Amino acid sequence: MSEEIYYIDAKILESFMRDVFTKLGVPEDDANIIAEVLITSDLRGIESHGVQRCKMYYDRIKAGIYEVNTKIDIVKEGPTTALLDGNCGMGHVIAYKAMTMAIKKAKEYGLGAVAVRNSTHFGIAGFYSLMAIKEGMIGLSVTNARPSIPPTFGVEPMLGTNPLTFGAPTDEVIPFLIDAATSIIQRGKVEMYDRIKKPVPENTVIDEKGEILTDATKILAKMLERKAALLPVGGKGEDTAGYKGYGYATIVELLSAALQEGIYLRDTLGIEEDGQKRLKVGHFFLVINPESFIGIDSFKKTAGNIMRDLRNSPKEPGQERIYTAGEKEFYAEKTNREKGIPLNKSLQNDLKIMQKELGLDKYKFPF
Repeated sequence: MSEEIYYIDAKILESFMRDVFTKLGVPEDDANIIAEVLITSDLRGIESHGVQRCKMYYDRIKAGIYEVNTKIDIVKEGPTTALLDGNCGMGHVIAYKAMTMAIKKAKEYGLGAVAVRNSTHFGIAGFYSLMAIKEGMIGLSVTNARPSIPPTFGVEPMLGTNPLTFGAPTDEVIPFLIDAATSIIQRGKVEMYDRIKKPVPENTVIDEKGEILTDATKILAKMLERKAALLPVGGKGEDTAGYKGYGYATIVELLSAALQEGIYLRDTLGIEEDGQKRLKVGHFFLVINPESFIGIDSFKKTAGNIMRDLRNSPKEPGQERIYTAGEKEFYAEKTNREKGIPLNKSLQNDLKIMQKELGLDKYKFPF
């Protein structure tokens, strides 16, 4: 018998997560940002980075790994660039303010690039590209992460899942937005498979001997021991061009660490500072203003034509339609706003734990 799934209204779930963070000492404005990033992930159907991540942040805050009062220092700034230090505050807040700065610079000068060091996990990278899209601009956002990906022909996880995210407005209501890890599958998806007790897809994870793993619980345990690695886009070895995913993951690492003099590779597993463990990462945000090139209307028209031409190209037999990046997530958001966010048994338990420990009795969940 399958477990009972409950659908919770997105506004209620967003409010709950906001209250979780304020109860933990996060300032209200910052808690609003964090909750918005998380619920956006769930609404867009990216279940691995929404409410599923709330308990992880909860535990890390309680352990002192993250600073609830986010203090951002401007290390260096020019007309189109800036380097920020997040001081181990809340990654969502740091990233939001960094992208806001990049957008402001792009509005004035045509380009805005902001690098960040000493930040923490910031949720879905696509949220920040969407911020640029809403302002009629192109947005790129990247971050490094805990080691998960091995180099081609290697078995040790060295690079993070390192998303490379790019978004652009079109003359349609649906923008172009590719938000993807540089690994075939990311850690959050493995956690999701573990929650629903299903095997991960074949040829996505290897052990320390290079053998394929599919048991999600075993994979997560081995990842803690650094004896399991998520294969890069393209897969194992070079036969299916695994070097491409490996190379793009390395680009993200460079943009997230080398520009900032920040944490990279093995050090993202955590470092000790004054007796406290810290999980630091770096980010990079780039915003391009089409007005500084051809003009926004012309850009949107061409971008829209590209999307339509792709969707209207000949389909493989048996396939109903072709999608462009970001289209499925756009439709998922419409559905999830109406139907609610699905919570499996594991997530229900997470919410009940946080609700009880924080005294959030005003929420009357059906489970």
